[in-house]
Amino acid sequence: MSSAMKLTATGMSDAEWDVRCELAALYRICHDLGWTDTINTHMSVRVPGEPEHFLINSYGEMFDEITASSLIKMDMAGNVIGNPGKFNAAGFTIHSGIYKARPDANCVLHTHTRAGGGVSLLKRGLRPISQDALHVYDDVVYHEYGVPATVEECEALGRSCATGSCVVLLNHGLLTLGETIHGAMMRLYMLERACELELISRQLGEPPVEIEPYVVEKAAARMKKMRPTWEYGRMEFEGMMRTVDRKGHKYRC
Repeated sequence: MSSAMKLTATGMSDAEWDVRCELAALYRICHDLGWTDTINTHMSVRVPGEPEHFLINSYGEMFDEITASSLIKMDMAGNVIGNPGKFNAAGFTIHSGIYKARPDANCVLHTHTRAGGGVSLLKRGLRPISQDALHVYDDVVYHEYGVPATVEECEALGRSCATGSCVVLLNHGLLTLGETIHGAMMRLYMLERACELELISRQLGEPPVEIEPYVVEKAAARMKKMRPTWEYGRMEFEGMMRTVDRKGHKYRC
C-alpha cells in the first residue's frame, strides 16, 4: 500500500494529499533557490473543501526536511487538527490573518531573502524599471512592520492584503498569496526577481531607465487577467517540481 493510500485511509481526502505533496515540493524548491532562513519563514495552503483549515510547516524542520505527511493542519483559531505538532506563532498570525481577509486566497508564501529584505527597508522601494517588475508592479502593497504574533498584526495584515497579492513587509521580507500554490509561487518568483534588479539598479551610480507609463499600464491590464487563472505559473511550477525530483528530494511521504 502506498503512503498516499495509507494516509487517505485515515480520513484524509485525495485532494488534501495532493496539495500536501505540492506544498512539500514547494519547500524543497525554495530550499534549492536559496530562499531559506534556517527553520524560519513559512508557506501554507488552504485544505481543499475545508476553507477554515490550512497546512503549514512543522516548526523546527529545515525546508529540505519537510514532507507531505509532516505538514501541520490548523484551523483559524490556532488549533492543530489531527496529529499534534509545533508551529511558528508569528507564522500562524500571518497566514490566518490573510486567509480570513481573503477568501479567494488558497496559498500564502513568506520569505526573508536578502533581496526582499533589502527592498523592505525602503518605503516604496519597487519602481517600474524592469520587465520582471511589471509582472507584479500593479499588485504590490507595502505593509508597515507590526508586533509579531498579535491579534492587532493579524488584522492589520488582512487589511493590507485587501488590495494586493504581492506584499513587501517593511523591515521584514516578502509575501505573496494566490488562488493556487503555483500562482502564489509565480508571484513570489517575479517579486523576488524585481527586488534583486531594484537593488542592483541602486548600486549603478546613475538613475535607471524607467519604463514608459503607457507600457506599465498595458502590462498591468494583461497581468490582472493572467494572475487569477489556473494556468498562471503552472508550467513553471511543474518544471521546478521535475527539477527537485531529479535531484532526489523525497517529499512525497
